Amino acid sequence: MQSISHLNTPAALVDVVRMQRNIQRMQDRMNALGVRFRPHVKTAKSVDVTRAQIEAGAQGITVSTLKEAEQFYAAGIGDILYAVGIVPTKLPQVLALRQRGCDLKIITDNVTSAKAIGDFAKAHHTEFDVWIEIDTDGHRSGIKPEDPVLLDVARALEDGGLRVGGVMTHAGSSYEFDQHDALVAIAEQERASTVRAAERLRAAGFDCPVVSVGSTPTALSAEQLEGVTEVRAGVYVFFDLVMRNVGVCTADDIALSVLTTVIGHQEEKGWAIVDAGWMAMSRDRGTQKQKQDFGYGQVCAEDGTLLEGYIMSGANQEHGIVSRLGEADADIARRFPVGTRLRILPNHACATGAQHPEYQAMLKTSELQVWPRFYGW
Repeated sequence: MQSISHLNTPAALVDVVRMQRNIQRMQDRMNALGVRFRPHVKTAKSVDVTRAQIEAGAQGITVSTLKEAEQFYAAGIGDILYAVGIVPTKLPQVLALRQRGCDLKIITDNVTSAKAIGDFAKAHHTEFDVWIEIDTDGHRSGIKPEDPVLLDVARALEDGGLRVGGVMTHAGSSYEFDQHDALVAIAEQERASTVRAAERLRAAGFDCPVVSVGSTPTALSAEQLEGVTEVRAGVYVFFDLVMRNVGVCTADDIALSVLTTVIGHQEEKGWAIVDAGWMAMSRDRGTQKQKQDFGYGQVCAEDGTLLEGYIMSGANQEHGIVSRLGEADADIARRFPVGTRLRILPNHACATGAQHPEYQAMLKTSELQVWPRFYGW
């Protein structure tokens, strides 16, 4: 094992102590609320990270691509929800996984897709576990709880010889809030709306055993989850600056960072140039519209100490610009000489993680382990 001082840059670092603390915090909260927890593994896309979540008590996983489902099933995890609306062209891939023994669930939010799933199932003499996606906040996809289409989709599935396995939602609009009372309210809206959809389905005679909700802000803010059977959340495992601005973590909870090296300066501008650009950090500017804009990331010393007031203010493909908020730092070259190694906390952990083929996992002993991550769809 090598230490951080021997790494080439840029490199994606995972602070394992922080990560495990984040995992335990979420699992403890779900246990206290009396619900099953199904983490969304799209943030890390790493078997090593997911095993830590399961060891803490998670039951099943959520994925955002069928490639993730294939990779995690190969690693021995069989209870998987594919939480993106299915299209007919992907059904053969789903069938192949289920025939191998994977308990793969799929979702839909429209009659066309529901009919296609049923037609495919009949043609191949098989069954699928299908959940209906509910729109609880107008953020993205799904069916409103009171929309007549909800029952139309359920009927289409039944006509295809399938049953409604459950309902699920994602309150993505929770990312737009930064006050606890507002987060509590959106969490309750998410819960109540999804439970209402399940009640309508059951009243119409359809099975609906699962009620699945979740986002990191709502999972950490919900005060009660009556009627909910499981919660999903993903970014909590690493956290990031967007979540810091939302108010569900501090910068000291962020477990993912990018190690980078100072390669030059533009002293008259107060810039230090580093070897991590948007190819290492991603182009995500999720903090731009929040209460504090961190540019492309918060700058830390190599040991992880926050350097308040310094951000990655600009990024090209392989070059990043480190500068001080407000007035230019005339002593930037003295403060960060060429060769100085810094760590950058990301705006969006999912997007930054996706830029790297592996993580350098920093253990308590200060030694590193290489944790591979997945790519592809």
